[in-house]
Amino acid sequence: QVQLVELGGGLVQAGDSLKLTCAVSGRNFSTYIMGWFRQVAEKERELVAAISRRGYSTYYRDTVKGRFTIARDNAKDTVSLQMSNLKPEDSAVYYCAAAWRIQAVITTRGSTYDYWGQGTQVTVSS
Repeated sequence: QVQLVELGGGLVQAGDSLKLTCAVSGRNFSTYIMGWFRQVAEKERELVAAISRRGYSTYYRDTVKGRFTIARDNAKDTVSLQMSNLKPEDSAVYYCAAAWRIQAVITTRGSTYDYWGQGTQVTVSS
């Protein structure tokens, strides 16, 4: 069984930095495309960043480009999201997700992700 566990959420002030880490167990981690999604209550879950299986390709939504960095360590079965210059609008529950079945270098569609973590709250105060 595949498990994803997110760590690192919390309450920070605008302009601060925060790093989220997701530990994955249960399968060969390097076979997954990894993504970080976020969701605010009553809104749709949105993809924040994604990284290809070997880490050569990345995707960022426009609102986080230049502020967030996704990285993976296939030796440690982890994926991280380094967030800097955080803004109040970045406040959300952040989810780690893994895509295994899709035959693509990277994917931005939530429906193509097979496994999800439980989420970690990030709150940015102004």
